[in-house]
Amino acid sequence: MRVVLDGMGGDNAPMEIVKGAVEAAELIDDEIIIVGREEEIRKELRKNKYKGDQISIVNANDVITMEDSPVKAIRRKTDSSLVVALNMIKNGEGDLLISGGNTGALVVGSRMILGRIDGIDRPVLASAYINFAGEPTIIVDAGASSESKTVNLVESGLMGSIYMEKVWGRPNPKVGLVNLGVEETKGTTVTKEAFQKLKKADINFVGNIEGREVPSGAADVIVCDGFVGNVILKLSEGLAMCILKMLKQEFMSSGKTKIAGLLMKSRIEGMKEQFNYEEYGGAPVLGVNGPVLKIHGSSTSMAVKNAIVKGIPYASNKVVDIIRQAILDLQEDIEIEV
Repeated sequence: MRVVLDGMGGDNAPMEIVKGAVEAAELIDDEIIIVGREEEIRKELRKNKYKGDQISIVNANDVITMEDSPVKAIRRKTDSSLVVALNMIKNGEGDLLISGGNTGALVVGSRMILGRIDGIDRPVLASAYINFAGEPTIIVDAGASSESKTVNLVESGLMGSIYMEKVWGRPNPKVGLVNLGVEETKGTTVTKEAFQKLKKADINFVGNIEGREVPSGAADVIVCDGFVGNVILKLSEGLAMCILKMLKQEFMSSGKTKIAGLLMKSRIEGMKEQFNYEEYGGAPVLGVNGPVLKIHGSSTSMAVKNAIVKGIPYASNKVVDIIRQAILDLQEDIEIEV
């Protein structure tokens, strides 16, 4: 297995990217290829005292920044680390791509360079959602497209179910559609149509779920458009930080509460660890012809390491091929058209 890393993608690149690659190399036997400015990457490898042959470098002089227009950047910055890495996947020179760079550029580039799976209308981003049930779920779409048609929601449910089962190892995952109420008559025309289509699909569809049910783990795969999905993610992240901040303030308010805080310190640290997105690897761009994972722009080496280690099953289990066949079956079974 050859893991291709966008060495210049993200706020902490290439430092944390290289460090994460070195840490991952200690845990896996697979090859890791870092794409980017060779001198800078070699400098970081020396800093990490890496002397093995498991990590190699492919030079790319340009960088797509967070401020770049995704379409223009993909077309014009052909020597950027992201475009070179995507072409490596397309040409069979790598098996899995991981990037912490511009999300729009990664999604657009994946669609333009790798192409959509036949029958897929629009690729989506599936992001880990850390809830209070103990087992993390995924939100599909988490921000690739702000609006969705019926076909997009149905595709999201199917692709998310396959990814959850084949990569996260959760058999027969529950798929829920975010809506205003649990009744199938609730929602917009798009969500009502999607409900009926998802009900006929060969997945474990549990129906509509309300926003308040999302944090309780009501479904393993949470289906919604990218606008709603991104709002859920950001709101939940902010709320979790606020709760932890409030707890800290309460524990520091008096001598007695400080003692209680010390007694509870390990439990609170455990909560922080549970809500640490870096533990759960990257977010896949589902619906394109190749395994692509997006990690947070501010990812540390731990997130990079986990994305590599936990992302390998995405490629080794041939998830893209499984999705390709499932989409063909879906079109035949419920007569859905792109």
